[in-house]
Amino acid sequence: MIPAEQADIAAFLARLAGGPPIETHISAVFRGADTVWKLKKAVRLSFLDFSDRDARRHFTEREFALNAGAAPGLYRDVAAVIRRADGTLALVPAPADDATVVDWVLRMARVPDGQFLDEIAAQGALTEALQDELGDVVAAYHAGLAPLPGTDPATAMARVIDGNAEAARGAGLAGEQVAAWQARVTGLLGQHAGTLRARAARGLVRHCHGDLHLGNLCRWGGKIVPFDALEFDEALASIDLGYDLAFLLMDLDQRAGRAAANRVMNRYLARTGDVEITRFLPMFLSCRALIKAHVVARSGAGNITRSGAGGRAQTYLAAALAYLQSPAAAIIAIGGLPGTGKSSLARALAPGLGRAPGAVVLRSDEIRKRLHNAAPEQRLPPAAYTEAVSTEVFATLAEQACQIAAGGQAVIADATFLDPAHRRQIAVAARNAGVAFRGIWLTAPLPVLEQRIAARTADASDATVAVLHAARQRDTGDLTWTNIDATDDAAAIRQAQEVLRSA
Repeated sequence: MIPAEQADIAAFLARLAGGPPIETHISAVFRGADTVWKLKKAVRLSFLDFSDRDARRHFTEREFALNAGAAPGLYRDVAAVIRRADGTLALVPAPADDATVVDWVLRMARVPDGQFLDEIAAQGALTEALQDELGDVVAAYHAGLAPLPGTDPATAMARVIDGNAEAARGAGLAGEQVAAWQARVTGLLGQHAGTLRARAARGLVRHCHGDLHLGNLCRWGGKIVPFDALEFDEALASIDLGYDLAFLLMDLDQRAGRAAANRVMNRYLARTGDVEITRFLPMFLSCRALIKAHVVARSGAGNITRSGAGGRAQTYLAAALAYLQSPAAAIIAIGGLPGTGKSSLARALAPGLGRAPGAVVLRSDEIRKRLHNAAPEQRLPPAAYTEAVSTEVFATLAEQACQIAAGGQAVIADATFLDPAHRRQIAVAARNAGVAFRGIWLTAPLPVLEQRIAARTADASDATVAVLHAARQRDTGDLTWTNIDATDDAAAIRQAQEVLRSA
């Protein structure tokens, strides 16, 4: 409900838009044919106070400042709603004569219907290409944020945990389940507090989006852009980059499926190299799911009394608890000549391995590109393929695999592994991490490999048919890994799954 003191403003904006607004508990959004007007409601809640007109101006301007750069052209300006001498209302650009201002609105362009990512996901149209773009967009967005020195993310996360447990109980969620959740997440925070503080010291705590779910991402100007970053509480948005990403991964997992969440996570990690965030994923994903649970419950959309155990709020509460489960991690290495389908197999296996949202795929091609500050699909010159560079690539792969697996997340190492030393290196990484290891070796007839390489487009691998022929001449030494014929992709996936189940 729009507060009574803003009723005439809402009626005025509704006439401009040609219809009633879409409302949240803190805003009313009026959508016209070309323009959107966003009015902050004059409300005072436990987590914000918009009851004062000057506060609404401040936060409207803050919202514009936070979002305009990330979504060029989507955010137009902040406008004043003024009362003219004859008593009618009008919109004028800020600043305006304060004596005539009755409120403030954010003016935006209207995003065409069907271009919000939650809508795209609901239609089953969030393609792998869009998932990769999404990972790229979030990585670039995070890279452009300034570090926040002197912050204590562990203490802040403790407040988030306690506050959301209280909110969950207040929303009517099962008290015993909430108590179990709070105890488990608090325990995890105790384990990770020192590492989180060290990340803050390295500049990995920033003023992030804070509300990065699919509904706050859209297709605009031919690309995905984030919008509606959290503006009303600086502390809630001053968070570890991994916690910002976790909201998106949780939302993808629940709305689009585990495979989508896994692919976006892996694309983000391929671009940033920040594999340390996987250490905190159970805690981060679980917190985001519990927030969603109590928000949905309070909105009535997931009212447990009306909807039963299958209600959306209960679904998110169950997810919050499920994210805290930690099946044993492992390192799976997939090797073979170029064109054998290593990356295709890795992507197919990853969502079903280990804890949510599945295994991290460490692809040597992507590591090489990142070491050269290149996008995965950007071709590198021959100088990037010297023996010295390859030594660095495989050392990084082994180091990251050990770090990720030791933190509890499953890993798939995707590389040729033609050199026996590289195979030994990844096996030692598993031993050092204290996890199981399994090596899979893919083969296929030469004509199949040649055809696959020739048909590649937009791929991280720079291997050519000539590179394939050269690789076939290398002495691979004794191969003790499980051999799988990868001539047929689907059959190879089934066989690999069976091999891993029997391990």
